[in-house]
Order: sequence, then C-alpha cells, then structure tokens
Amino acid sequence: MSPARRIIICGGGAIGAAIAYFLSRRGAAPVVVERHEVGGAASGKSGGFLALDWCRGSALDRLARRSFALHASLATELGNPWGYRTLTTYAGSAAEGRRAHGNARAGRPWLSPDVTLTGQIGSPQTTALVEPHAFTTGLMKAAQALGAELTYGTVTGLRRHVSGAVAGVTLESGETIEGDGVVIAMGPWSILASRWLPLPAVYGFKGHSLVFRTGDAVPAEALFLEYEEAGGEALTPEIFARADGTVWACAVSSTAALPVDPADIAGDESAHDRLEALCRAVSPALATAPIVAHQACFRPVTEDGLPLIGAIPGIGNAWVATGHSVWGMLNAPATGEAMAELILDGASQHVDLRHFAPGRLRPFSGLR
Repeated sequence: MSPARRIIICGGGAIGAAIAYFLSRRGAAPVVVERHEVGGAASGKSGGFLALDWCRGSALDRLARRSFALHASLATELGNPWGYRTLTTYAGSAAEGRRAHGNARAGRPWLSPDVTLTGQIGSPQTTALVEPHAFTTGLMKAAQALGAELTYGTVTGLRRHVSGAVAGVTLESGETIEGDGVVIAMGPWSILASRWLPLPAVYGFKGHSLVFRTGDAVPAEALFLEYEEAGGEALTPEIFARADGTVWACAVSSTAALPVDPADIAGDESAHDRLEALCRAVSPALATAPIVAHQACFRPVTEDGLPLIGAIPGIGNAWVATGHSVWGMLNAPATGEAMAELILDGASQHVDLRHFAPGRLRPFSGLR
C-alpha cells in the first residue's frame, strides 16, 4: 500500500479546516499550518448564515447548493457541535426616529413596532445558520480524529523539487515541513503567498459585528434590514439568532488596511457604537441585552468577486482556495470536498471549478 498523500494546508480558517476534513476522510494525511488560531479571523467572527439558492443565476450557484446540503449532513454525521439550525428569514425596513406605517412587525415581539417587515425571503428549507467559530474548530477536530495534523507557525516560503514542483513549506521559526503539495487557504492573507507563487490579488474588506446574549427572547429567525440613520445614511444590518442563545448583528464595513498579523485586528469604536444604537432601536430584545463580543474581521475578496479554487497555473503540487467574500462559511464544505477530489483524483466530481480557476485573473506582483 502506498503512503498517504501528505498535503500541507496554509490556513486554519473554515476553508482550510474543510479541506483538511475531506482530505483526511479520503485517507490522505493533511497538515494544517495556522499562524494565529483556528477560526481566529473571519471564520470565527462572521455571521454563519447559510442560504440554498441566494446565488442562483451566478457562477456560485452549484457550489452553494452543494455546500448547503453538506452543512446539513455534516451536522448530522458529526453531532452538530456548532449549533446548526434552520431559519425563517425576513427582509425589513426602518428609519431612525421615524414611526412605521402599516403592518410593522407582524406579531414578532422581539422587533420594534418601528420595523416594517417587507417580505419573507427564506424558509427553514432554504436558510440556516451555524456558529462559525464552533463550526471551524469542530471541523478541524473531526479532521484530526481522522489523522490530520495541526501545527502553529508563520509560513515564510516554499520548498521546491528540482522540477519546480512544490515539496513543502518553511516557517518563520526555521522549521521545514515537507509534503506532497501545498494549499494556500489564508483568507485575505493569501496575498502574501504571491511572493512565492503566481497568485491573483486577494483583498480584505473589513466588517464589524456585535454579539448579544438574548437567551430565548429571539426565535430562529434572521432579518436583513434597510435602515436609514438620522443623517440620511443608509445601512443594511443583518441580524441572526443563534442556537446558543445569542444574536449576531453586523452593519458597518470599510476598506481599512489589512494588518500583517491577524491578532492585530481591532474594531473601530465608532462603528460598534453606531451598530449598537441601531440594534437597540430596532429590537426590544436587544435593547437591554448584554453585549458579549465586539468583533471586527476582514473578508477575502478578489477582483471579480468569485473565489479562487483550483490548481495554481504552471506550478506542480500547488493549489489555492480563498476569496469567498461573504459566502465563505456557506461554501466551505463544498470547497473542501472539491479540493480533496481535485488533489486526490485530478478533478472535482460534484462542482465544476472552471469558474473559479486561479488562472482567470492576472497574478499580483505588488509584493515581489
């Protein structure tokens, strides 16, 4: 019997954890290298919202549908340690200091009468939720139970065969980890790998969120709101009720500079203040609820808005999986499955990856 393929995955977010899980489930021997903590960036601070068909009509549709189904099956197979739950999802509108007209909250006491529900945009069959940090760490633990390794360190370069194919990574500590291939899955920090590989640019888009402790005051519902502040600025807050008795809310994003170290990410106090005022105004349940987390994270985005999933052109044994933007938590399982199939079988069986091929975009040369 030939030895298991040892695949090094740079990045311990949801994408890296999913790749490790599906590789290890196939008998491979993945090694995840994480510089900060598993789920320590966007994979631990995002909303965790999942939607079956919200990507319909786009290149992401098949990936999203496959991943939505995998989320449900993974929760069943692995005991659901991450609070997977289905949701009813609504759209609504409100304006600071303005009373709503007509049917405001449709019998939902957790919402202020000043909120007008404009429609149901998701059902328990089409929308769901996970607690993202628990999902990412839970999937990593499941991968480790199947033989995956997890090590901490900062990747500073690649090892190459004489042929030029990738044969491992070097760490800031001077340690070398050898393997049969390398996957770059470092979210927006994947751009650092453009020093060693012909990768397209990946940028970070900063978002702010709050987590409230509400107990059972908010049912299994999600709200996508159009909110007008007193000064006339429009915000689009998203509010999701989790199975652990908390509510996650976000609204304010920015194009702040991405810090080199994920541990250095800090939220903007004014952004959190605006978000808190908004939440307390639109929901009696949030008006007095304690805030248990003030969060900020950077979502990875590409030039054309589609993720990078596939082999890196011209380099043997090198792959990338990043740039999932707001749909990273949704699309992590199907990305992990597809990457495992691509690496071990030479092609993805369930999702056509041609739309996400890294070679569709020009390589980034700004860090060379």
